[in-house]
Amino acid sequence: MRTRSSVLLATAVAGVLLVSACGSSDAGSSSSASGGGGSSAAEVGVILPDTKSSARWESFDRPMLQKAFEAAGVKADIQNAQGDASNMQTIADQMLTEGVKVLAIVNLDSDSGAAIEAKAKKQGVQTIDYDRLTLGGSADYYVSFDNTKVGQEQGQGLAQCLGAGDKNIVYLNGSPTDNNATQFSKGAHSVLDPMTNYKVVAEQAVPDWDNQQAATIFEQMFTQQGGKIDGVLAANDGLGNAAISILAKNGLAGKVAVTGQDATTQGLQNILDKSQCMTVYKPVDQEAKALSDIAIALIKGKTPTTTGTVQDTTGKREVKAILLDPQLITRDKVKSVVDAGFVKASDLCTGDFAADCTELGIS
Repeated sequence: MRTRSSVLLATAVAGVLLVSACGSSDAGSSSSASGGGGSSAAEVGVILPDTKSSARWESFDRPMLQKAFEAAGVKADIQNAQGDASNMQTIADQMLTEGVKVLAIVNLDSDSGAAIEAKAKKQGVQTIDYDRLTLGGSADYYVSFDNTKVGQEQGQGLAQCLGAGDKNIVYLNGSPTDNNATQFSKGAHSVLDPMTNYKVVAEQAVPDWDNQQAATIFEQMFTQQGGKIDGVLAANDGLGNAAISILAKNGLAGKVAVTGQDATTQGLQNILDKSQCMTVYKPVDQEAKALSDIAIALIKGKTPTTTGTVQDTTGKREVKAILLDPQLITRDKVKSVVDAGFVKASDLCTGDFAADCTELGIS
């Protein structure tokens, strides 16, 4: 494992800011996807959550959704709430006023998401929960990955990396207001808890998936445990990189197993140089297609095809859903993510990582 400095986190934050800057220069970046003539009013509204929790929203979801709606000749308005629940409400109000027929949201928290969906329902607008289920909401459909399985893959991946013997592990969970984070943790615990040789010495949720807070939280864990941590169940690549930055500062990057999720370029590079042991790849193109398929069907007056239902435990109701399968990615499988077109080799195989890519046949 090559030497890594404590500037890793700063680099990560700078990268996120760059993605944000590329997506928009204002608080609610927007774009329209349209096809054909007719009214300029959007038929579908999509509100993405932020640019901080993951680079995926602007780099992958937005362009994929735009392309799908354009291909179907459906006018769509896609905006980003930039992590501000009140801004998301304002965007939703604007979309409803302008006459969208279908509204899809990635909620920032269930309470604000439910309020948006309730207003839409009163106006006869059908709603879709995208990626995150809104507990207590009224969405007609839910599109996501099997989030419990995501956590199970993380737990299994960490166990593979740690191997046999007594080990101390910590959990860096996602935002406590994100139901997905709860499911990730639940899935990971279901795999790791029966393995009695692994001792959970610390566990904490990271507010708003904030990577800087994650670094602070992990450093406190590290100090409290006297550095005696063997594995980090980090809920996504950003949180994993935050932990790696602290481990690098203490000369332990690559010696402590760290998980992730989202198969980001940075996360995959961490896997290439062995400072991160795995990530979970969620084919966002499949998720974006599922959302666009449902929205387009609704616009055309058809009944969308779903794969099952999920339980909204707060609202005590079942929500029709499409749930997709995640994939566990270790170093020997990084090539599959590149081959799928999710990450470009030109972005991944830079600098010192070029040799890793050559070793793994990535080009």
